[in-house]
Amino acid sequence: MFQKTSFTTLIVGVFVVYVLHTCWVMYGIVYTKPCEDPKFENCINPYLAGKPRLQLSIYTALRPNADGGHTLIHKEEDFDVETKFERIVNVSLPKKTCKNGTLYAMVFVHQAGMSPWQDPRQVHLVSQLTTYMIPKPPEVSLVSGEEAPQAEQQKRKPKGGDSAVDRPVSHWRSRLTLNVVSEDFIFDRDFLPSDVHRYLRVFQNGKKRVYLPVLFVDELSNRVKDLMEINSTSTELPLTISYDTISLGKLRFWIHMQDAVYSLQQFGFTEKDADEIKGIFVETNMYFLALTFFIAAFHLLFDFLAFKHDISFWKQKKSMVGMSSKAVLWRCFSTIVIFMYLFDEQTSLLVLIPAGVGSMIEVWKVKKAFKIQVIWKGVKPTFIFGKSDESERRTVEYDTLAMKYLWYLLYPMCIGGAVYALVFLRYKRIEALLLSLMVSFLTGVYAFGFLFMLPQLFVNYKFKSVAHLPWKAFMYKVRVFDFYPTTSRACCFSVLHDH
Repeated sequence: MFQKTSFTTLIVGVFVVYVLHTCWVMYGIVYTKPCEDPKFENCINPYLAGKPRLQLSIYTALRPNADGGHTLIHKEEDFDVETKFERIVNVSLPKKTCKNGTLYAMVFVHQAGMSPWQDPRQVHLVSQLTTYMIPKPPEVSLVSGEEAPQAEQQKRKPKGGDSAVDRPVSHWRSRLTLNVVSEDFIFDRDFLPSDVHRYLRVFQNGKKRVYLPVLFVDELSNRVKDLMEINSTSTELPLTISYDTISLGKLRFWIHMQDAVYSLQQFGFTEKDADEIKGIFVETNMYFLALTFFIAAFHLLFDFLAFKHDISFWKQKKSMVGMSSKAVLWRCFSTIVIFMYLFDEQTSLLVLIPAGVGSMIEVWKVKKAFKIQVIWKGVKPTFIFGKSDESERRTVEYDTLAMKYLWYLLYPMCIGGAVYALVFLRYKRIEALLLSLMVSFLTGVYAFGFLFMLPQLFVNYKFKSVAHLPWKAFMYKVRVFDFYPTTSRACCFSVLHDH
């Protein structure tokens, strides 16, 4: 009665439902239903529609509630909501902050000529100007022993011996990005979005309900590259204050993304892990970002289908006739090296976990390709290699011959790159140098047209056949590669484990 549905069809159907659901959710985030009749009692009108004279004041305090005093660091006496600006101010640091303490910024938008502490119609937000992060160890030249320039090391110089390197240190956030919703949007109280509600302050003005300016502190703009380490000798540090208007739709989207990053940090993501996600949103145009989401979704679909067919192909593989076993071994080696490099660089878990899974799959492929059986005698493993027939031995001969000619090209590349890195670059230790050299060599091979596919091409030429290749998995991977030029910088990290 019912036709049998393939697994691929089922996955594609689930993918279509997922894309449609994502579109609906995104529409619900950026669209807010306005109040149709401004005179209706449920309408909440904007305070900015009356063009009031406003002032922007920014204070620093040791506590978020300003207990223990506060210090004015900047004010815009004639604050025009429609005019963007950027100011650089030097902030004096209290002694407690210099001793691995914290510092907060209190941002007020209030009536001009009045103190924000006495203005009943002021809005304010509190943002932390410091964060805790483990500093990186210094990098040195392995030839001369010379450290990196002082300007590069100032932010990450360890204090108190080797044990201090593993202890979180207070860092200064050198940017403070502020936004105010400038459009005169009239809210309907019955359809007031919950994400905007916590930023909305409403008061009664006669028979009308009026909401004060919607102030927002953009925490996504706080990047790791802008952090400066605070030490006991720091007396003042620069703070870049940036202001711009923001639309209501973008505000709601930014609130959701900011909450998502905060939730990830609560689940154990470090500041560096969160920074990878922030970079996707901050450094990308909104329209291009929306396009990237859809392309990334298709990338995920083709990647999954390629993974599924690749596993199925190797699971059924009984003979290595026409298959380059050395190419399989090289692919396994390269994925493991790249995984070790990512681990050494403390890369985000978003990249590290898929790279580790890919490495385990490649190890399994090597086991299948070389017909390896592992027999455990207590805690000591014994490896038994299967026998090859005549066709497989011919394949190995062609494979070995292709690798021999290929290494004539690769040896000069390896030696030249190693000499250059050893003389001109700096590393934390010798292991970091070796990993960096291997990764640079591997990515260079990919950049020069996948040189290590040449052994397989040579074997195909000798056998005059390509029927033994996993064509379904290969075609899905080609579709994945087609999407790379238009995906975001974060998506491109998956190149390291897709090949």
